[in-house]
Amino acid sequence: MLGVPETSSGSVLLDRLRAEKAQGIKGGIYYRLQIDLTYSSNRIEGSRLSEEQTRLIFETRTLDASGGPVRVDDVVETSNHFRAVDAVIDHAGEPLDQEALKRLHGLLKAATADAGKEWFAVGAYKRVPNEAGGQTTTAPEDVDDEIATILIGYEPERPHTLEEIVDMHVRFERIHPCQDGNGRVGRLVMLRECLASDVVPFVITDDMKAFYYRGLREWDSHPGFLLETCRAAQDRFMQYLDYFRIPYAGGAYRVQRPLDVQRRPHDRG
Repeated sequence: MLGVPETSSGSVLLDRLRAEKAQGIKGGIYYRLQIDLTYSSNRIEGSRLSEEQTRLIFETRTLDASGGPVRVDDVVETSNHFRAVDAVIDHAGEPLDQEALKRLHGLLKAATADAGKEWFAVGAYKRVPNEAGGQTTTAPEDVDDEIATILIGYEPERPHTLEEIVDMHVRFERIHPCQDGNGRVGRLVMLRECLASDVVPFVITDDMKAFYYRGLREWDSHPGFLLETCRAAQDRFMQYLDYFRIPYAGGAYRVQRPLDVQRRPHDRG
C-alpha cells in the first residue's frame, strides 16, 4: 500500500485509488481510470473532446483547441466528471441511497448551460418527462418511489455480483430519473458498486456503444448481451490491473504484459 489504511470493505483496487488520489500520484491506476472513464462516458453522450484533450484537462487544467472550436459544456462536464469520479472513490462502500445519486448528478451538471435553465433540476430528479433512446421513462412524479423500490430490492448494505450491479443499472436507466446525464450517473454508480463489492470495474468505450445500448434494450429477454459487453470491458480493465500489479477477485495480477486494449470489445477469446 501507499501509506493509507486499507478500507474495511471493498478491494485492493479501491485502497490503491484512494492512496494515489490522496498523494497526487501521476501515471498510476487512478490517473488511468479518471481519463478513460471520463473520456469514454462523455464521448458516448456526444462530447467532442478527444482523449488527448481530456488528458490535458485532467493533468494541467488547460485545453488544446487547435483542432477547432470546443463547446464550453464539453469542457465543464469533463472537469465535473473528474470530481464525480473522486466522489465515487471517496464514498464507495457506503450504502447507496437517493442522496448519493442526486449528489453525483449535481457534481456532473454544475455550472453547465443546463444549470441555468429554470426547468432543469441539477442534483435533483427531473421535473419534465423525458425519453431514453426513443423509449418512454418513468413520469417525474413517480421517480422517487421507483428509485426507492430499486434500492430496497438491491439491498445496498451488502456486496453484490456483476449481474446484480448491471441489473440495477438497467432499472436505473429505464427510470431515467434526472433530466439529463442519466447514462453518466448510472455508469458512475456501477463503478462505485464494483469498487465496493470487489468486482473488477469496467469502462464502456465508444466502440462498445452499440453493444451496450442493445444490451440495455434486450436485458429482459437476453441479459447475456449486456453482461458479455461488460465482461469484455472487464477484460480490458484487467490488463491495467495486471500492468499496475493490483490483485483482483479471481486471482492475483499476472506478470506484466504489454497493454493491448484495442481488441474488439465483444471478442473475448
